[in-house]
Amino acid sequence: MTNGSDVDALVSGDNFIGKLPDHLLIEIFVRVPVTEWAQISCVKKHWANLFRGECLWQAALVKSYPLASQAKRWPGPIPRGLSRRRFAALYISKQIFSLDGDMNEIVGHAYLFLKEQLELSTTPPSAVLHGTMIDQFIACGKSRDVANELASQIWIAVLDNLEENEHTFLLLKRLAQEADVFLPYPYSRSSKVQWRVFEKLFTDFRDCFNHVDYYDVLSCAKNRFQPIPSAWLGY
Repeated sequence: MTNGSDVDALVSGDNFIGKLPDHLLIEIFVRVPVTEWAQISCVKKHWANLFRGECLWQAALVKSYPLASQAKRWPGPIPRGLSRRRFAALYISKQIFSLDGDMNEIVGHAYLFLKEQLELSTTPPSAVLHGTMIDQFIACGKSRDVANELASQIWIAVLDNLEENEHTFLLLKRLAQEADVFLPYPYSRSSKVQWRVFEKLFTDFRDCFNHVDYYDVLSCAKNRFQPIPSAWLGY
């Protein structure tokens, strides 16, 4: 396996590797640890183009997830995408959720779908997003209870991996103040997800509140949870 010193030699761009044909470059790159791919793609414009192309990601799928080619038809509303998207979904499901088997790619795609929607939208329709994931898992043959549990796990994982910036603070504040309780089970977000929203607001983003917003959000927390942790108090 390629180690750190080999990677340094590989990405230098001043050796024979830069003269190899594309199919051999791809075979080398997919054997380098994933954590080094961003560094490699920045070395030369031609290498960056390889990482943007479909051929490299098809090879990466075969190398890292050989059973992915045996996957059945793709049901549900969340798109599967091309090889790069599939690789990202499988990588996330393994690294974040430690999943194997026929559900891992579906969970990874749901994670990517939710994270992208939350990061891009200024007024996220959270109930719709939650319902989309539920429908995805039900289309794959999961019960409503299992679908709701998977969706809740994905929500929590996404919330834990959002960048700590102003956009995320405003997003969490909107989620805390939303009321989707009118939606029938399992299309409303679980109490575990709601709890994590408030927990992150009152711990990671406490300094972002002004006086009025703090007490507005605290009031929402008290309406949903009794008692609330003492750590959430003391603006």
